[in-house]
Order: sequence, then C-alpha cells, then structure tokens
Amino acid sequence: MNVTPKEKQIHILAALVEGNSIRSTERMTGVHRDTIMRLLVRIGKKCEAVSDKHIKDFHCHRLEADEIWTFVHKKEQRLRGRERLNPEIGDQFVYVALEPETKLVPTYLIGKRNVQTTFQFIKNLKKKLNGNGRIQLTTDGFGAYINAIELVFGADIDYAQLIKVFASSIVGPGRYAPPHVAEIISNIIIGNPLVEHVCTSYVERQNLSMRMEMRRFTRLTNAFSKKLENLKAAVSLHFWHYNFKRIHRTLKCTPAMEAGIADHVWEWDELVGLSM
Repeated sequence: MNVTPKEKQIHILAALVEGNSIRSTERMTGVHRDTIMRLLVRIGKKCEAVSDKHIKDFHCHRLEADEIWTFVHKKEQRLRGRERLNPEIGDQFVYVALEPETKLVPTYLIGKRNVQTTFQFIKNLKKKLNGNGRIQLTTDGFGAYINAIELVFGADIDYAQLIKVFASSIVGPGRYAPPHVAEIISNIIIGNPLVEHVCTSYVERQNLSMRMEMRRFTRLTNAFSKKLENLKAAVSLHFWHYNFKRIHRTLKCTPAMEAGIADHVWEWDELVGLSM
C-alpha cells in the first residue's frame, strides 16, 4: 500500500490553503492530483469533525451572515435536461456566519440559495449559540432569511438586513468590471438592533479571503469544483485553518483562541494525525 508520508501531506495541505490549485500543487509536490484530491476529502472530514466538536455553546453579542457564490461541474445556466434536477451540480452557495469581535466563523453551510438551505443554516447557527442569550444579527437582503430567523429565534433576537443596490460600471467592449454599490439601505426586521452595528463588512471580507485562499473560488479562471464532495472538503479545510491555525493579523492569535474555545494554535501534525 502506497501511503503519502506525513511531511508530504502537510506540504500539500499548506499549499492548498494558500490558494494553489490541485494541479499546481501536483507540480509543486510531485504527488499525483488524484492522491491530492483523496487527501483533501479525507482531511476535510477531519476538519469538519474538529469544528463540530470545539465550536459549541459559543457566546457572542452580534453576528453577520452572508452567502458566497460558486458552482460545481457546470454553471447553472449551462445545465441541460435532467441535470437541472441534480442538487449536487450547478450553482452552489456557501452560507457563512461571522462574529465581528473575535472574527470566528461559528458555522457555515453549502447548498442552493433557497428557503430550505437558509432555514438549515439558521437552525445550525442557533445550535452553536445554545444558552448564549439575545444577539444582534445582520444579513443581506435575501428574503428567505426573514421567515427562517422568525421560525428559529422567534422574537428573541435583534435582526436587521443591510441591502446594497448595485449599478453596472460602463467599460469598453470585451472588458469586465464588477458592479459598484449605488445605495445602501438598512431595514430593521425584528427587535431593536443598534444602528451602528448593522453591518456585513466583516463577513464580506471573509468572502474575499475565501476567493483568495481557495483556488476553486477565484473568479475568471478555469478552476472549479468537479464534485460537491470536493467543494465541501475544501471549504471545511479553509475554515479549520482560518479558525484554529492561522494567526489573525489584528488579534495576534487565532479566532478560536480569541473566542476562548481553543488554548493553542493548532499544528498540521495535530490535524493529520487525528484519528477518526
């Protein structure tokens, strides 16, 4: 049985969390891309288990939530026939919740941007906050959040939506430019959220980190996920690395340490050697 040495596994994982693609990691390490992909899926399950075990009964005062788009196999508009019935391909969204003070991401969820996924995301978030008390939550203007939050939290939350109105930028033919924000609207939905804390800037900055540190999220490239399992593994690895291993430049420690749910910086040896 051919087993990749632990040092080589660590080299591969370190390359992946720094935004390298599977094929570039293959060239850098000399390990076949199929072996790299199997390692990512296996370690991704460990990362998910670590996060589920350690991030629970999380205490905070406010949270921000947002969704980031990606796709699996094909973009939604290119799906044909029965492909449209397969929930594991086409457009996918990563729902992310972030606590602005500690920068911790207590929960995330991958799925279609619809009522069902939104409800499950909010339900998962409530479980992480068991016994936390009243919080302030800000999301974007996606309508499914309102019913989901009312069903899960009831009136025991201060909830607002921050709606950004975008306008297209005029550029020359054949050129691409992202739309710019023309207007920002704050809507109070439930309770009495503090206006100065109605914000999604921190979680949107996390979206940028995802696009920079996972090659499959980079726009205008040919990098994308071939399977939903691969996407979930990459996202699990990213958030484990972000929460438990990477030192935040402002905090001078990891978000998990700042939140009081970890007492040290996790090392690659600790994760790779973890038994399941």
